Amino acid sequence: MRDLRVMGMRTGISFTVAPWDRKQLEALVANGNSPQKHVWRARIVLLSDDGVGTQGIMAATSKSKTTVWRWQARYADAGVAGLLSDATRPPGKAPTSQERVDEVIRLTQESPPHEATHWTARAMARAMGLGVVTVQRIWKAHGLSPHRWRQFKLSNDPAFAEKLHDVVGLYVSPPAHAVVLSVDEKSQIQALDRTQPGLPLKKGRGPTVTHDYKRNGTTTLFAALNVLDGSVIGQNMQRHRHQEFIRFLSQIERDVPEGKSVHVILDNYCTHKHTKVRAWLARHPRWTFHFIPTSSSWLNAVEGFFAKLTRRRLKHGVFHSVVDLQAAINRFIDEHNTKEAKPFIWRADPDDIIAARNRGFQMLDSIH
Repeated sequence: MRDLRVMGMRTGISFTVAPWDRKQLEALVANGNSPQKHVWRARIVLLSDDGVGTQGIMAATSKSKTTVWRWQARYADAGVAGLLSDATRPPGKAPTSQERVDEVIRLTQESPPHEATHWTARAMARAMGLGVVTVQRIWKAHGLSPHRWRQFKLSNDPAFAEKLHDVVGLYVSPPAHAVVLSVDEKSQIQALDRTQPGLPLKKGRGPTVTHDYKRNGTTTLFAALNVLDGSVIGQNMQRHRHQEFIRFLSQIERDVPEGKSVHVILDNYCTHKHTKVRAWLARHPRWTFHFIPTSSSWLNAVEGFFAKLTRRRLKHGVFHSVVDLQAAINRFIDEHNTKEAKPFIWRADPDDIIAARNRGFQMLDSIH
């Protein structure tokens, strides 16, 4: 029995370190995989058993006097097991009752009574008499994010399944001796010029642009993505009427080698179905149009190229004129065809898409 009062330590506490306890504590300290909090607790007890005073233990373990006394007392009361566990503490505030949690969840899924489209954490906290952090924790625990919205559109096309299988069939198994093109136009691309020069990127700060801009005109990009190799045929025009569309088709007709049939995937824009466009198709029998279902632009492969063009070149671009804008687009297309073009690969199962669409309609019918 070692009396800590003799060692100049905290009074009223004494303990004896049994030989088997000492072996266990020494093994704990020597094990490189032991948690550090267990290591320094064991060292406090071992140093105390060696007769080291409080000041010496504080210097050896870099712990405060109260910490040394606390774990000396813990070992005296609970032995080695007491060093390996943390004492539980009562919560500072009573936990939120399940009834109030359920009410927060219910209200969150309803429209708020005040003029707002959704609940905020502060508004919910005021309504329920809770803290903002408590509301945020409840939302996080139950996967609720009322401030986040997702856009969607379910196609009402009665021939949705038929058109979907037709287009996906072209992606997955293109016909032999044929070219499969995904065609669309990106209209009203603005040549925006900033009113002042921006600052370049540097450490700790992203590049900057002024919030205001000057419009220098617009252009429309007609593009055809070759599904087989990923290359893009592009042409800039001032407008996007059926006249410009026919001009673009004629350019593709000149570029595609003779003897190959041409299958075109495109949306239901009225220009694509114009009488004169149909007459052009009649004069070019190797061409076949495949229309995607309505409200299904995600099915058109060229939309991915448009998104990349916008994200990489147009969104933060500065263009002093329409000619400058068109030149930048043409350079981007050339660079894509030279360095990044690769075959388009469709991976989604059309039956899964149809099933998801049907579930969407069922959910909307059950709610509304």
